[in-house]
Amino acid sequence: MSREIISSTDANVMNTYSRFPIAVSKGRGAWLWDTDGKKYLDFTSGIAVTTLGHCHTTLVETAKKQMDEVIHTSNLFYTAPQARLVSLLTEHSFADKVFLCNSGTEACEGAIKFARRWAEKNGREKTIVCADGSFHGRTLGALAATSGRNCRDGFDPFPDGFVFIPYGEPEKISEALDTHRACAFMVEPIQGENGVVVPPQDYIARAREICSEKGALLVLDEIQTAMGRTGKMFCYEHSDAAPDIATIAKGLGGGVPCGAVLATGEVAEHLTPGSHGSTFGGGPFACACAIAVIEEVLSSDLIGNARQRGERLLSGLRMADFASGAVKEARGMGLMAGLEFTSPEAAKSIVNVCAEKGLLTILTAQIVMRMLPPLIVTDEEIDFAVNVIKESVEEVCGK
Repeated sequence: MSREIISSTDANVMNTYSRFPIAVSKGRGAWLWDTDGKKYLDFTSGIAVTTLGHCHTTLVETAKKQMDEVIHTSNLFYTAPQARLVSLLTEHSFADKVFLCNSGTEACEGAIKFARRWAEKNGREKTIVCADGSFHGRTLGALAATSGRNCRDGFDPFPDGFVFIPYGEPEKISEALDTHRACAFMVEPIQGENGVVVPPQDYIARAREICSEKGALLVLDEIQTAMGRTGKMFCYEHSDAAPDIATIAKGLGGGVPCGAVLATGEVAEHLTPGSHGSTFGGGPFACACAIAVIEEVLSSDLIGNARQRGERLLSGLRMADFASGAVKEARGMGLMAGLEFTSPEAAKSIVNVCAEKGLLTILTAQIVMRMLPPLIVTDEEIDFAVNVIKESVEEVCGK
């Protein structure tokens, strides 16, 4: 069965993904099964999406109930799920206003537009400062804000107005804002696609101070880091440094496409009907599912679980007796972890061997195993993962 599914997909789908040779049939909690009945511990979470794990009862029941009521209306009308969701988002974040969309790249596109609208109304240049190693999405505006990656090749020319500085160096922010009279600094609090790169502890706090001093906006891309993944609802809370704009998606809908741009009133006040929009964004089905995710994260203290299980994961990886010279570093925050190897060839082989042994992870930046477990993960599942990784490193690299 798996072979037929893989063959049919490869024959008909554009070749834009590197896939495991696995055809998934069902998921429960932190586990997936393929069509041949093999079971896998899923530390990809659909790339930081399945916050509550697979087929969480609350989310499934909410989805079924909402589909029986109304699925789509467009933003020509008001709906109770949208009203409740935006209230939850403003209540639990810095934001005064929310724009709802469907994905991370849409949210980042919105953030870019909103920052430039603010700049025009405030007499600022529309240049946006971004970081080397950044990833903000695959549509043209978000891609223009993304540092030189393979995903940019052949898609130029890109929109103008983006400059790049080294990540994790706050003094470079000040220089770039001055040099370009830039309207904003757009940055990820942790760079996920670049290999789970965690900046110095004071980096986001210093970025906030510098942007305030220079009269520029701080735009945080929390697509991967929000929804409790790092041990706080939003990663910026670790620094106690609220942005002017933040983007969220991935884990917000728990598997249902849902994204949002969060903003202060000072930014949002310049938007008017027709200045931005989305046909599907903020639909009642996606909003109902996002409500279920947020309420479950809060009521079951999954943020605390992410913090505690994340500490166990990183501790286990750091204490593991890996083959000499095989591993450079284990790093991360909460349930966003990266294990960097010393060889791209070894990294790829180890990720593949882990999958053969029943653990799914992501090869990122060619040399990093990225782990994004669901927030419901248990100690036993963490320990299973660490043991599989140890066995796989030993099998590939020796003792």
